[in-house]
Order: sequence, then C-alpha cells, then structure tokens
Amino acid sequence: MSERAFRLPVRKEDGRAVESRPLSFPSGPPRTVTVVICAYTERRWISLLDAIGSLRTQRRLPDQCVVVIDHNEQLFQRAQSSLPSNIDVLASVERPGLSGARNTGVRFANSDVVAFLDDDAEADPAWLEELLAQYRQHVVGAGGVALPVWPGSDRPRWFPPEFDWVVGCSYRGLPTTVTPQRNLLGAAMSFRRSVFDEVGSFDTAMGRRLGSFPLGCEETEFALRVLGTLVGTQLMHVPLATVRHHVAAERARVGYFLRRCYAEGISKAAVAQRAGSKQALSSERRYVLSTLPLGVLDGLRAGLRGDPGGFARSAMIVVGLLATTVGYLAPLALGGHRQSA
Repeated sequence: MSERAFRLPVRKEDGRAVESRPLSFPSGPPRTVTVVICAYTERRWISLLDAIGSLRTQRRLPDQCVVVIDHNEQLFQRAQSSLPSNIDVLASVERPGLSGARNTGVRFANSDVVAFLDDDAEADPAWLEELLAQYRQHVVGAGGVALPVWPGSDRPRWFPPEFDWVVGCSYRGLPTTVTPQRNLLGAAMSFRRSVFDEVGSFDTAMGRRLGSFPLGCEETEFALRVLGTLVGTQLMHVPLATVRHHVAAERARVGYFLRRCYAEGISKAAVAQRAGSKQALSSERRYVLSTLPLGVLDGLRAGLRGDPGGFARSAMIVVGLLATTVGYLAPLALGGHRQSA
C-alpha cells in the first residue's frame, strides 16, 4: 500500500497545520500509554534488548510496546522471531529515517499517550510514572532527561556539558524543575495520541535519515507546530523522568562534534523557515547569551585550577557555536534550505 494511504490525518500535503484553534480533544489524565522504540541497525541489537528490558522494570508499566524497524529487512525478521509476543514489531511504511519510523509507531499505538524511547537508551524505573503525572489539563506533551553514558564511562575531557545535545542528551542550561518547555528531548518524550490527529505527523523532510548527514530538529518543528496550532496547550519538561543514553564511540570524537554542530545549524534554518525565526530560535537566544558564556568561564576557571580539559572545553564551546552559526547561515547564502538525500 502506498505511503499516502497510511499517512496520518493532516490538512496540508506537507503535513503541517495552518490554523490556530482552541484545544478540542479530551485533556484529562491519561489512562493508557504506548512506548515506541525505533531501530535501524543490527549493531544495536543488544542495546535494543536493554531498552526493552528497561520497560519491564517501570513502576508504571506500559500498556503497549511497539518496536518499529526502519527499512532493514534482516533486522525486522530477527526482531519478529526473537522478541516476546507481547511486543508489536512493525516495519516502517514511510520514508526512511527516524521521523517516518516514529509516524509508523504512532499510527499503530492504541493508548492515550505515546512515549518514545531510543533504541540505545534505557529508562529509569520512574520514567513513565513521572511523565504521566504531568498530564493535567491542557498538557499535551511531557519529556524527560537523557543522561549520557560515555564509552569507557568517562566523558572526554574536551567535551563541554553545554553541548550534550550533540549526542542526543540533555545539556547544561536546561531547567532543573518541572516547567513548561518549547520542545522536548526526542530520546525521552511523550505526547497525547490525539495530538497527532490534530496537527499531523513528524515531518519526514526533517531530521535524521538513513545514510544522511546528521541533521535533527524534527522534534522541535513538531513541538512548535503543536503549540502554534493548539492554543493554550503546554509541553512539560520533567527532570525526574530520566533515561540513560549510550553514546557510540564515533560520536565522542571532535570530527563528529563539529559535523553535528554544523548540521544543527542547517536544521535550525529549516525550522525557522517553517515556524519563523522568532519562534524557532527563542530558546537558542537564551542559550547563546546566558548558558554558553557561563560555560566558557567555568572552563577557564577549571583550567586555571589545573584541569587542562577546562581550557579545551571553553575552546570547544566557541568552536561549536561557530560551526552551528555557519550551518545556520549556509542555506541563507545558498538561497534556500537543502538537505542531503
């Protein structure tokens, strides 16, 4: 069957809502939750099993677990034959990439809330319980914190905590208490299932695609669409809803750091085109003007106290910001946003 036949209900062919309106669907406490895990490579098979295993230790067990295999027939066959029968294993029916895989999982979910866990992350026992506790009136999404698990268990001395978003984790500068947030972290986020019927699916033109440059921001674009369309709703940042996100060795290197920063700039330019730069960059302005200068100062102080990694972290904050800025300006210089296929 064609991708169009499977597409979630939207009002425009590009999947983005165009009009703001009041909340029009049930907004009370949710009763059920589905967890969606997307996977694309057999190299993470053990990590996938660990992610699924962490759901069995939840204080609030999920009502449904869906594993979506992103265009990898061998992995799909292995998952179908090896995973327990109470786990729904699906093949992604949309464009290759994380957005399309998530959309496939959302479509199959039959719960009030859909939560997303990465295939290389493990949820702490309180994760779902803490997320679901925030779904009061007008809360349509809740997201937790992803703590990095570094290869060898040690953070590279040059890697600044302010840039942990480079490896898909929560970064220094995020709130430390439950608070409304512009967008949620993809490795530990959740939304009311009915939100997708209202505003459409994740944009498959955004974010990571198999074999592509390490782009992102599909969660940011979706969150801005939700808040811009459903008037008066909130997304909640929940620091006690914690997952532990394993960082692959190749992502703990300077080369990946720089590529990911540059790609983030390109992705932010794409979000700004869709939502407007004021909305798309509101959090980033505070981050650049407040969080990063403090990080540079902290690194310099650490260096003066005898920690050679402190000077390196300060330098990487400056270099990372520069790479991100160049990425953001590159599509403007070329006259439009272009992503690799």
